[in-house]
Amino acid sequence: MHLMKEMTEEEMLPGRDSFYDLLRSHGLLVRKRTTRVVTTRSYLWLRKYPNLIRDCLVTRPNQIWVSDITYVKTNEGFLYLFLVTDLYSRRIMGWKLADNMESVNAVKALEQAIGNAQGQVTGTIHHSDRGMQYCSSEYVRLLQSHRMKISMTENGDPYENAVAERVNGILKDEWLYEIQLKNKQHTLDILNLIIALYNENRPHLNLKYQTPDEFYKRSLGELVNTPLGCKPITELKNVPVNLNPD
Repeated sequence: MHLMKEMTEEEMLPGRDSFYDLLRSHGLLVRKRTTRVVTTRSYLWLRKYPNLIRDCLVTRPNQIWVSDITYVKTNEGFLYLFLVTDLYSRRIMGWKLADNMESVNAVKALEQAIGNAQGQVTGTIHHSDRGMQYCSSEYVRLLQSHRMKISMTENGDPYENAVAERVNGILKDEWLYEIQLKNKQHTLDILNLIIALYNENRPHLNLKYQTPDEFYKRSLGELVNTPLGCKPITELKNVPVNLNPD
């Protein structure tokens, strides 16, 4: 009320910037969360791979999968969520919650993703950052055993893996930040619920207001011997590009 009393009649409907300035002057702006946990550790002795999805046409499910690791805060400390997401449909294909960032957890998330894929993954491009988990021999062997192509970010820029980052943000901002997570089992129970909600009930603007699950299955049903792979945007015209996170 004190703040509203200071505003004149002409100021009752300020512009956005003026309104933010007014809130800032009274210390009423909400501070951004500053907690940050490093989830990417790159080691020079591990082999790195080029970015295969830059300027890439994305036209079908299982064409490109993106993987990432994010942290989850609980009353007992931090946990780590390993995610594998289909780039075209935004569907979470596989995930693993762990109390460490060892590569075995990334492998388990990828194994689940491969098991959940409704279609061939031969030729699927797997894109990730240059973290040690994705460069490990066990992870690379699993990708190669299914004849998947390996792609990695090159400049440490999160926008090179923007959709994976966006999916992390949705899970946290829309659900996890609103829940006081007690421990690993509690977090696991919650994640089972919210990942099902995300895949099956949350519509996306870029998916024409369909859910990831609907878009994934419907798009697969419409495909007839369409080859996997990635062609530069310059080679094809009038093909939908679905790289922008919503």
